[in-house]
Amino acid sequence: MLEFATTVFVTFVVIVDPVGMLPTFVALTHRQGKERRRRTAAKSIAIAAITLVILALAGGMILRFLGIGLPAFRIAGGLLLLLLSVDMVFARQSGIRSTTEAETEEAAESVDVAIFPLAIPLIAGPGAITSIILLMGRAENDFILQVLVIALMLSVLGLCLVALLFAVPLMERLGVTGINVIGRIFGIVLAALAVQYIVDGTTDVLTSLLGGHA
Repeated sequence: MLEFATTVFVTFVVIVDPVGMLPTFVALTHRQGKERRRRTAAKSIAIAAITLVILALAGGMILRFLGIGLPAFRIAGGLLLLLLSVDMVFARQSGIRSTTEAETEEAAESVDVAIFPLAIPLIAGPGAITSIILLMGRAENDFILQVLVIALMLSVLGLCLVALLFAVPLMERLGVTGINVIGRIFGIVLAALAVQYIVDGTTDVLTSLLGGHA
């Protein structure tokens, strides 16, 4: 259980990337006062948490409804996370881990940036959604492990909230270079996790095919 818990925690820390969120958060809230910025941070984390908990509980059912097997989702999810890790290693922005140009323009005109783009898609983005469904799939039929996945995900969002609340001083201390260095380290770890998902999914598919021909 300890190994599984470590994997879950590291996965969410790497994907949510609280430190990597800082430049975007500061840019989106630069016109807000200190108190309003805190409310924005708390609201965005709360909405992201609710979204991920709902998907954690309903993700498996949605996959079954669509006729998508967990092995296939592992492969697809692994490929998506691998693309995300490449962006992190090269410190570049893309539609996977940041908003597109059109979304950024829309966000600039938004009255409340807590829901869009902060909560969705920056915090509860494709990587986090994919990970919560995959990890809940690994904990299938084990209620304790499922609770553990959700609890650790919420704890990482708690760390993200702390980072956002102290975004300005953290940005001043770390600077863009420091944030990019941390992001690159996280990207390497995420790449390894992504490849493991692809290997696990491929193994499951091949086992199923070979078993069917036996």
